[in-house]
Amino acid sequence: MDLALAEARAALAGDDVPVGAVVLGPDGTVVGRGRNTREVDGDPTGHAEIVAMRQAAAALGRWRLDGCTLVVTLEPCLMCAGAVLQARVPRLVLGAWDEKAGACGSQWDVVRDRRSPHRVEVVAGVRAAESATLLRDFFAPHR
Repeated sequence: MDLALAEARAALAGDDVPVGAVVLGPDGTVVGRGRNTREVDGDPTGHAEIVAMRQAAAALGRWRLDGCTLVVTLEPCLMCAGAVLQARVPRLVLGAWDEKAGACGSQWDVVRDRRSPHRVEVVAGVRAAESATLLRDFFAPHR
């Protein structure tokens, strides 16, 4: 989570929402890193999870991220939860819950839906206070 939090802080330089992610390979090494890049790249899919999973897929030479763990500072949204399922990521570690748009246990639970052929183990609340503080501090001036 240290690395994901560092990515979240780096997103602030581009005036992006401070969300960071890393993908750990089956052996525990970092194979992908990502931060929100929607503002910097003008890309609506520039979410930290998507960026990190794309990098991991390139590093591993395959789209299936089975055996990997996605670590992210904020609960993934519907788009990212769908991408986690499509990439066959078996384990998700998240920091803060996203009570407005989360899709891994708060608003929806897409990654553990019994109708899906693939389910994801979710470990939540890892360094949640730090993750939430970054987001709260970012959004405070916008309110």
